[in-house]
Amino acid sequence: MNYKKRLATNKLEALVGHFSVVVISGARQVGKSTLLKHQLPHWDTVVFDPIIDVGNARDDPELFLKNHPTPLILDEIQYCPEVVPCIKRLVDDNKQPGMYILTGSQQWSVIKSVSESLAGRAVFLDLEGFALSESTENVPPSSWLERYLDDPIAFVGSDHARQPLSRTLYEVLWRGALPEMDTLPEELGGDFFSAYLRTYVERDVRLMLEVDDWQQFGRFIQLAAALSAQEMNFSQLGREIGVTPQTARRWLTALQATFQWFEVSAYHGNTIKRISSKPKGYFSDTGLACHLARITSPHALGGHPMTGALFETAVIAEIRKLLTPLSRKATLYHWRLHSGSEVDVVLERDGVLYPLEVKLTSQPKRKDARGIRSLREYCPNQEIAPGLIIAPTERFEQVTENDYSAPWDMV
Repeated sequence: MNYKKRLATNKLEALVGHFSVVVISGARQVGKSTLLKHQLPHWDTVVFDPIIDVGNARDDPELFLKNHPTPLILDEIQYCPEVVPCIKRLVDDNKQPGMYILTGSQQWSVIKSVSESLAGRAVFLDLEGFALSESTENVPPSSWLERYLDDPIAFVGSDHARQPLSRTLYEVLWRGALPEMDTLPEELGGDFFSAYLRTYVERDVRLMLEVDDWQQFGRFIQLAAALSAQEMNFSQLGREIGVTPQTARRWLTALQATFQWFEVSAYHGNTIKRISSKPKGYFSDTGLACHLARITSPHALGGHPMTGALFETAVIAEIRKLLTPLSRKATLYHWRLHSGSEVDVVLERDGVLYPLEVKLTSQPKRKDARGIRSLREYCPNQEIAPGLIIAPTERFEQVTENDYSAPWDMV
């Protein structure tokens, strides 16, 4: 498979050039090892295993590290946290940039062991599945999101090219963003996701959770996929499959810790009255969500009740990917009044709000900006940038005095 440049490449190079330890975390098969193999081909790499004590690292971590001099990549570090305190001592004795890169697919284990032992010594980089620009191999110097955040007035007044996608929207949603699905024949997609789920449950979840009924947990994952792009309700989650809200919360936290699920917090501003405080939850990969919902082909997404939620999930995931490499971060929120007005995405940076609505329509209208207008009315003293309605539309157009429809596949 041809290597496709990742958005995180430049940031990885900068971090390795200035920090002793870099931790790269992300879900299984998002391309962590491939990225490192391509960018750092001369680094020694050790891949840890949940069963086998590779190189006797768990039993004698100091001897292991002596036999593997830096620069060194330690893959799946969650299976061998015993080496982390030894890395700390070596870094303290000989602090220089580019000593160790640690990777992991379990957020709990990686962050907990590394942050405690390597506080102030390690920096973190999250890697997700392909962004649209990565899959098309058309990575611009700056993404549309970066240009929008840097100067929204100039952004809405400029021209907007689109990615040269060779697939329909439905096929993009159905395949998802895991790199292997990018080149796999459509007829093998179901086999890939079945194997992915089996490996994920057996190698990740079983090490984190004590579950009496694994079939019930399987139903829980299916339900989580079906509830993507909704506000979180743990009582409803538990009731649907017959477990307590506490169990539902614990299981969902495990999905989040293994990067299969993420949440977007509610934006409050300076008031909490009449505003929902619940986070919205999203299944990380729309391809896996389609598999769990037994959607067997891109064609089957036409008219399917989950299609709108899957499109919103894909757009929010894309925004997260585009935010990761930015040096000036923006915080991602959603906003909703109890009366029903809502905005799917509110980005906040340097005191300015950037509202984005996601609509599965080829021709966004003025009414589709109602939520953004409500946000402006509710926050009259807040600086709010021109709003965007992200949709499968052909062109960038003005739909209200302050808001614009924008193609979901902008460069």
